[in-house]
Amino acid sequence: MPDREALIRNIGVGDFFHATCPNGASMICLTTAVSDMAIQARRITTQEDLEFDRTTGLEKGPYGGPGRIDSVAPLPPEIHTVFLGLDHRYRTSTDPERNKLSQAEIDAILYIDKYYPANPI
Repeated sequence: MPDREALIRNIGVGDFFHATCPNGASMICLTTAVSDMAIQARRITTQEDLEFDRTTGLEKGPYGGPGRIDSVAPLPPEIHTVFLGLDHRYRTSTDPERNKLSQAEIDAILYIDKYYPANPI
């Protein structure tokens, strides 16, 4: 089985991964850029831009304690598609109703609540 560092270094643009904040908050992240030293990602639910160390998987943010990448398991295609759509809507819509989740989005969020903890690195 690949080690943690190798799994983190394999994250590519367009990949989803999961990280956890020190307070236990879940971060579903979409990779937007990768360099030798860092992974740039966007947190889907808040649309905040994050940066993670490409070796340790620790967030390099200016706020408090860092989040930590804890799963890089690829999402099933149908869940991946739902999260791409959710990210797009949150990023581009100004509709006040944009935060209202469809049943597919609710199901996808409930799915990853079990999926990522079951597939840690």
